[in-house]
Amino acid sequence: MKLSFTLFTALAALGGAWASNVIDLTPDNFDQVVGKGKPALVEFFAPWCGHCKNLAPKYEELADVFAHAKDKVVIAKVDADGEGKPLGQKYGVTGFPTLKWFPADGGEPEAYNGGREVLDLATFITEKSGVKSKIRPPPPPAFEVLDSHTFDDVALDPTKDVLVTFTAPWCGHCKRLKPTYEQVATDFKNEPNCVVANVDADAAANKPLAQKYGVGSFPTIKFFPKGNKDAPVDYEGGRTEEDFVAFLNEHCGTHRAAGGLLDESAGRHPEFDSLASRFATAAADVRNKLVEDASLLASAFGPQFKYYVRVMEKVVNGSEEYIEKEAKRLQSILTKRSVSPQKLDEVKIKANILATFKAVEEKVEEVVEELQEKVDEAVGRDTAEL
Repeated sequence: MKLSFTLFTALAALGGAWASNVIDLTPDNFDQVVGKGKPALVEFFAPWCGHCKNLAPKYEELADVFAHAKDKVVIAKVDADGEGKPLGQKYGVTGFPTLKWFPADGGEPEAYNGGREVLDLATFITEKSGVKSKIRPPPPPAFEVLDSHTFDDVALDPTKDVLVTFTAPWCGHCKRLKPTYEQVATDFKNEPNCVVANVDADAAANKPLAQKYGVGSFPTIKFFPKGNKDAPVDYEGGRTEEDFVAFLNEHCGTHRAAGGLLDESAGRHPEFDSLASRFATAAADVRNKLVEDASLLASAFGPQFKYYVRVMEKVVNGSEEYIEKEAKRLQSILTKRSVSPQKLDEVKIKANILATFKAVEEKVEEVVEELQEKVDEAVGRDTAEL
């Protein structure tokens, strides 16, 4: 049994090697494969190289997504610190890994200096050969991708506040920032005048933009306010989602919270909050007058504040439990998030306004309970004295 298991393990390992779609090249077979009518991407690696080890599974995946086109393009590798060392010397390899693109006609190879993710490599091969991979492209980012042709239309739009990251595909800090920045863009997707954008400032076509705005390192983050496009603000805050959200709220005048919902202040107004506080503690006859005052104020300030009036009317018309029940219903919608982002904003604003009434009611209940406790204590003392 032990021998059978060992044999099975060895065969499995060999099977894995045989299954690779990456062609191993040596000085003996290089010229028989490269430059013989098919273009080739060749990785020159060293077995001990950490970067090569990191690239290895991605390079295998790259070969897999072009496996259907072996008759059109070659994905290969050379151990340039071992048997293939003469090939590394011939093609000027001085570091590992080095990737080179060899034309189909045997012409001079071109150094590959792009990103090392599978999609980066696949995109390069498709651009050079016209051969499409079977890789599924990722969904488009939530942030706007700008270049030298679109930058001015967006970042310099006088009606929009725009946050721009200037990044490079190879930059480690940029890669670590990307998922956070993606989430921030998602948080603000329902704010059309507060734009979250990105520029690949290392792309040749975009380098004039980087030079114009003094981008000397990556990532560089700048905010282009709608009131002064000639003086973008350097973003020097933290790199967490909460940091970016707080910055954009301050500079865009928005009320977002991390996660994308509106914050607790959205949709509220101090004048209406004051009326809500008075309403919650007023007698029935006074409440009717406060409803009239709120209606007049809403006509002056805008229809977005009419929900204050609606809540008051519901209570005046006998629905004393309306605030509690409606608050629970709205919170359930916010928790499930099963409606559109626009609808979520509407629900959150209503929940915020209801919270104004609810907070006053809870405070009144606390005061009543405290008074009752004092009365009970006083009665207890009087009874004890008797």
